[in-house]
This record gives sequence, structure tokens and C-alpha cells, in this order.
Amino acid sequence: MSDEPEIPTTSDSSDASGLLDGGFSSLGLDPRLLTALSSLGYEEPTPIQVQAIPPLLAGRDVLAQAATGTGKTAAFALPMLNRLILEGGDRKAVFGLVLVPTRELAMQVAEAVHRYGRGTGVRVLAVYGGSSMGLQLRELARGVDIVVATPGRALDHVKRGTLKLSGVKLVILDEADEMLDMGFAEDLEAILDATPEGHPMALFSATFPSRIAGLAGRRLTSPVELRLGANREAGAKEDAGGRVKQTAYVVPRAHKLAALSRILDLEDPTSAIVFCRTRTEVDEISEKLNARGRRAEALHGGFTQDQRDRVMKRFRAGAADLLIATDVAARGLDVEQISHVFNYDVPSEAEAYVHRIGRTARAGRAGTAITLFEPREQWLLANVERLTKKKIERATVPTVADLKARRLELTRASLRETILGGGLETFRVAVDSLADEFDILDVAAAGVKLAHEAAGSPGEEEEIPSVQVPQDRPRFVPRSETGGMTRPVRRTPRLPGAVSLFIGAGRDAGVRPADLFGAITNEAKLPSKAIGAIEIADRFSLVEVPGESADAVIEALRRTTLRGRKVLVRRERPAPPRR
Repeated sequence: MSDEPEIPTTSDSSDASGLLDGGFSSLGLDPRLLTALSSLGYEEPTPIQVQAIPPLLAGRDVLAQAATGTGKTAAFALPMLNRLILEGGDRKAVFGLVLVPTRELAMQVAEAVHRYGRGTGVRVLAVYGGSSMGLQLRELARGVDIVVATPGRALDHVKRGTLKLSGVKLVILDEADEMLDMGFAEDLEAILDATPEGHPMALFSATFPSRIAGLAGRRLTSPVELRLGANREAGAKEDAGGRVKQTAYVVPRAHKLAALSRILDLEDPTSAIVFCRTRTEVDEISEKLNARGRRAEALHGGFTQDQRDRVMKRFRAGAADLLIATDVAARGLDVEQISHVFNYDVPSEAEAYVHRIGRTARAGRAGTAITLFEPREQWLLANVERLTKKKIERATVPTVADLKARRLELTRASLRETILGGGLETFRVAVDSLADEFDILDVAAAGVKLAHEAAGSPGEEEEIPSVQVPQDRPRFVPRSETGGMTRPVRRTPRLPGAVSLFIGAGRDAGVRPADLFGAITNEAKLPSKAIGAIEIADRFSLVEVPGESADAVIEALRRTTLRGRKVLVRRERPAPPRR
């Protein structure tokens, strides 16, 4: 065991409350990084950031269980940038290496590192298959500080001698379990062998299966272990799983505001809080909702205490229906009659979700919690369900027809209240005179139409596109366990209507399932769940794809390379029978 001071290893709010209250400034980061974070609207560190940044700044190894959306990118990017600023060194050598499973994540992480390092002069390069090798070669030759790469392309550069890792001071494996699932185990080992001994390393994984434990045991030295969500509060679980009706809508990022506005129309909350991650989001959403006729108030850490008091006074008095707030701003709020809580994003921690929805269903009342989530955030919802032991209902975003029907129902309810309220004698004269000329039902329908239009209608509002939540990627097992043939282990049967593609490269050329899987998803843009069985022989490979997508996949694969060379790609006729 290390003699260094003990570092907290769980994500309980009680353990991290001091650092959370102090914000990012309490973590010892360079002022330039703090300025960048402030400009991006970050108010406070998430639990994974609070716990991972200090040991990484101190040069410790870290083994962290953290899913997508918990803020783990900043958890490893900020200490990497901070150490780069402090240590400087040879600007021609690669200082930090981040390995990720997919090109999309490589681009996303590289962009985030660039934004966090704004003003520091950091040079970041995303390295992945399917992009120009020539461009990557030129950038690497000029000198790069941080490389964010997929294992296959990183290993290609290492073998070429164009990616020199002898000066690396920090290595990050992001979504390590997914990289192993995709068949990158050998590549990871080869890349890590090319890095110097003694450098700190961090391994982030959503799950901790035995293969992750094996990798950590071989590569990490006395790591600080961060298993988020180790301790739970039983009372919070009961509140979240009891009186609160929980619903989640899967929504594309570009349509989240439209979806929120539409769901607000259908739910018609009397008093609601909309939780957002950053103050920038709070300002934008409150402004746009007010422009759409809502009565919304913003509340975030950028407000003075006097401003907060004025906002809360208006909200409690009913002068505003919606409070758009960050978690830090909503701490300690005491508002009894909250009918709805909206999560504009899935919160980073399951405990934060429980805390948020606890704002409703007070004093024995029922409440409603609605969450908007992107497909990549489904794992965060799964974390919440495990904590609360309650399934969150998935629902489709209301259509324009649903919205029209709901608004007509609200008009009918308003008319009914008006009738019950009496005082209609003055208006009977107009009805009587029109009844002499028109059918009384037409007169009533005209009155309903006028009331409905006066209340507002969706007009020519566009439909919000539906989006599918991605399923698990196929998992592969080693050749030694399959008698020499590499086959995927899938939870679903062979795809109906699939065709088999012949690819003129196999085991002898170093082709692995991960190469074929990555090429098809990245180049042909085929969803991972659409890829069927993959078989690799010595000199060729067979891949099942949907029949309607076969030609597009063939064309895309012919334009790219596998293991650095062009290969023959065509339909296999007939597809070999399976036993």
C-alpha cells in the first residue's frame, strides 16, 4: 500500500461535499483552466471529477467506474492539461494519450480537451480510422501534445513509427470495457507496451468484469479505486420509487427544446422545476420558453443572493410557472407545491436524480418526473433504475396531433368552467340572434373555435423525429474458445433478410472482428445493431448485413482500407449454411 494521504474512493455526497461547495477552484487547477470552465458555463464539479482529479494531479493511478454522461471526460482531461502546463517539456513529444473505442468518441473527447485547454496553446489531435492518414501524419510530424485515438489506428501509427510514445506522461483508457468487447485487447496491450514504465494511468469503465480487473492488475500500480454509487440511502429510494410518476422521452439533441415545450403543453404543470447542467443552458432555455409564452424564471450560480431571493419570491407567489435551474442553484429550495420536475438532461449521478425528483410529491402528494435523454444517455437511466429499483417508463414524444387534441381538451375544460361559473346572460342575446339564422350546434362550434384559437394552437409546428436507443454492440470471444473461428456472441438471433458479404482479407492479414465492425459502422454508417454474424477465416472474412444495405456497405468498404490495404468486397453467393 502507498504511504500517500488517503483519497476518498466513493461518490457519496457527504464525502465530496467540501470540494463540491468549493467548485473547480478547490481542486487546484490552473487559473486558465478555471477561466475556460467558467466560459463554458460549468458551475461545479461532478462527483467523478471531485474524486479523480486530485489523484491524477498527484501522479496516482486511477481505476474508476463511470458511465457516459458522468463528466468523466473533464475528470481526466483537466488534470492532463494541468500537468502539461506545469511540466512543459519537449513540445515535439506526445505528453498525453487517450484511447477510446470509436471515432465518434475520439472526436468528441478531442473537442472537449481543446475547449478545456483554450488559452493554454495545447495541441490536440484525434486519430481514428476512416480519416486521412496523410493529414494525421503531417500533424504528428509537426508535434502534438495530446493524442485521442482509437486503438486500431493508434497501433498503425506506432508500428509506422509516426506515433512515438516514449515521452508519454499520462495514459487514459476511456470506456475500457467497450474496447475489450470490440476485440481491441491485443491492440491495447501492444500500445501500452510502447509507453514508458512508471507513467500514471487511468482506466475508466462503465462496468468492472473480470477482464477489466485483469487489465488493471497488469497495468495499474496501487490505483485509487472510484466505484461511484457505492452507498445509497434507502429513504431516497422509497421516495423516488413511490409517489412520483417517472417518464423518460428519448429525444435528439437538436430537438430537445421543442420536445420540452410540447411536453409542457400536454402536462400543463401548475408549478415545475426544469433542471439543467450548466448556467448557459439555463439562460438559453428560460429565454426561449418565455419567447414561446411561458412564464419562466432562471436561477443559477451566476446570480447574486438578492437576485435569487427575487426569483424565488416570484416563483412562490405564482408569478412564474417554471423555474429553470442548475443543481447548485436549487440546493436548499423550500417550495411545497411542485407538481412536476423536468430533467433536461439525465443527471450525472443517480443520487442527483433522486434528489431532484424529491422536489415534487411533498406532503403525501403525487408528483411527476419527466426526463429527456439522448440515446447515449440510456446507461445513466439504467443506473437510476438500479438505485430506485423502479422501471422508468419510456415514452414517445407527443406528435402534433397529440398536441392539438390536448389543447382542444383544455379549451373544452375552460368552456365547462365558464358555463358552471354562470354570468352568461349578457351573451345569450348574441346566441339567440345567430340561432335564428344558423344551427345552434354550428354557433356553439364557432364559439369553441374562437376560444381555442385565442388560447393558441400548434399551427404548422413540425414533427419531432423519432430516434432509436442503440442496443448492445455484439460481443466477441477469443478464437481459442471457438475452435479457430471467430464468431460473435449475440443476444438476438440471426438478422432476418440478411445477406453475407465476402471480404478478401482474413486472419493472415491481421483482420479482427473489431476491424470489420468499426469499418462498417464508421464508413457505411450502419447502426451497430444491424450487423449480424462475423466469421474470419485465414484468407477471407464473411459479414452479415441487412439486404437493403448491402450495396451501400460494399461501396463504402471498397473506398476504405482494412489493416492498411484495399481489399475485395462482394456479395457471397450462396451464404454458407449454419449448423
